[in-house]
Amino acid sequence: MNAPPTPSPQGPDTVWLVDASIYIFRAWFVLPDSITDRDGNPVNAVHGFIDFVRTLLENERPQRIGFAFDQNLGTSWRREIYPAYKANRPPAPEELKRQFRYCREFIDALGIRAAASSRHEADDIIGTWGAIAAGNGQRVHVLTGDKDLAQLIGPGDLWWEYGRDIRLTARDIEKKFGVRPDQMADLLAIAGDSSDNIPGVPGIGMATAAKLLKKFDCIDNLLSRTPEIGRARLRGAKRLQRLVEEHRDTIVLSRRLTAIACDIDETAVTAPLERGAVDDAALDALLERLRMPPSQREAWRRLATETNLR
Repeated sequence: MNAPPTPSPQGPDTVWLVDASIYIFRAWFVLPDSITDRDGNPVNAVHGFIDFVRTLLENERPQRIGFAFDQNLGTSWRREIYPAYKANRPPAPEELKRQFRYCREFIDALGIRAAASSRHEADDIIGTWGAIAAGNGQRVHVLTGDKDLAQLIGPGDLWWEYGRDIRLTARDIEKKFGVRPDQMADLLAIAGDSSDNIPGVPGIGMATAAKLLKKFDCIDNLLSRTPEIGRARLRGAKRLQRLVEEHRDTIVLSRRLTAIACDIDETAVTAPLERGAVDDAALDALLERLRMPPSQREAWRRLATETNLR
């Protein structure tokens, strides 16, 4: 590894919140599974994830940072209220689950906060971290590719698809989706979200849902003033009124699913996000298990220490 470059500009009160899954899954699909650990198990996703973390630490030097991991979708509170939630997704194969565990071990060894919950998804962990940061007067950079997390972005915050360097401010989100960040959960509840198997109103897509929210501002207003939909200057206004009336219960249910929980009361989530000391022994053992040469293991120890500015 070369010497780290000058970090990107950031305020002293910036908190970095990483949706770990996207960077693990991306490497899983892109890198060949011929990359194996010392026991012959594929570790392509781990190597890709480690490369992402290296780039992030080198370029940004984050001091307050957390990595959110998904743990068990089967016990998610969303599944309790809607069993079909994300039921369209096949279960992760065991070899990928193993790689997720490696990635979590790696972050722990670096002295960086990682969190997972048996009842809450990574989105909810990030939402809670974001709420804590906002309460402390800090801004957040949410590193993800998930549009759902756009609802967390406030003034001064950033939604950042780091691998592709796509950065969206609150204003950018409004331009892209036609609604404010605080309206994103309502937008997805009306239009539905096929990637999460969340039902919406059949026949109402994202663009039309955005137009409804532009007029009514939120779902509560939309549902309490449905007769006004038919009189609105919207194409097919009468049809839209009928659809909303017919699918009222679906909208209410979907809104519960699309809202990110920002109040998790679990010690693993509420602990401070300041970076801790590197566990040299654990880091070296893990990298050796991943068949990384000694030179890379030493470079990682140096990088982890040099970018921790405590």
